[in-house]
Amino acid sequence: MSESGDSDEIRSANTLRERVGLNRFYDWFLLGGNRFAVTGLLAVAVFGAFVAVSTVAFPSLQTAVQSADTIETMFSTMIGTVITGTTLVVTISQLVISQENGPLGDQRQRMSDAMDFRTYATDLFESAPEADPAKFLGQLLEANERRADDLEEQLADNDDDELRRQVGELLDSLRQNADKTMRRLEDTQFGTFGVLGAALDYNYSWKIYQIERITEEFSDSLDDEDDEAFHDLETALTMFGPAREQIKTLYFQWELVDLSRYILYAAVPALVVAGTMLAFVGAKTFPGVTLGVPNITWVVGAAFTVTLVPFLLFLTFILRIVMVAKHTLAIGPFVLRQSYQE
Repeated sequence: MSESGDSDEIRSANTLRERVGLNRFYDWFLLGGNRFAVTGLLAVAVFGAFVAVSTVAFPSLQTAVQSADTIETMFSTMIGTVITGTTLVVTISQLVISQENGPLGDQRQRMSDAMDFRTYATDLFESAPEADPAKFLGQLLEANERRADDLEEQLADNDDDELRRQVGELLDSLRQNADKTMRRLEDTQFGTFGVLGAALDYNYSWKIYQIERITEEFSDSLDDEDDEAFHDLETALTMFGPAREQIKTLYFQWELVDLSRYILYAAVPALVVAGTMLAFVGAKTFPGVTLGVPNITWVVGAAFTVTLVPFLLFLTFILRIVMVAKHTLAIGPFVLRQSYQE
């Protein structure tokens, strides 16, 4: 492997946005943006598209929108859709909640597994593990940096210049990635995407792979103490994997429960609007024209958008969940996408 090739591989893309290749807008839309803001953006887009299509692309739609039969058909269908969708969401909530229920033995095993992990973490940290997820991840990152410093110090007198160069690049990348992630974790609270988003930006899998590659490639230049220093750093990196996965699992459950609650809230005004349009609004209810568009078109477009809000909420929340799930399918040094700089 050439020197430039090694350098390119070590300088991997760390953040999820860089690894996936998202621009700033799609990163906000799919991951980082407030879900209510994204839902609002989609609602505005739907409303604008409805009015534009009815007046510009297909002017004949204005006549159709003003038809009482069209309004009745549209909103009677939306009532059935909202009720069906709300029922589906309640089912999802029950599935999520059912995972928290179980016999005493299962609950005891869950508790035992959690405490075992905290015991392992105590051996790694210089202080007791934090209870707050963001602070706990911060402790893991600090431990990664400490063991990176220990490895650098251990290899300071090694005669293999290429080994020290590659390890130096790897450790510099690790420190920069860890520092940036810790800054993102500051003042974040679990229940928001901030904690998980920061954890996703720590590319621990690639670093584990690099350690395995370097120790194999330069095995002749390493003594037992060097191997131990590499192993200590690899252990610290490995601890980050299950910690991130646990936080991801808890976040998904939290998000799905919140999604169910928000959709139930949104379903009530959606049903009221759809019922009102069905019962009281006809072709002649809103006469006149505003900005060259019949008022009935504005009203039907706005009412249609409101009835779509539960679906738009579902869409924005699920988009983020499936995006995160897709790019965290593997745990450990399995890299499903080439993310190093070409």
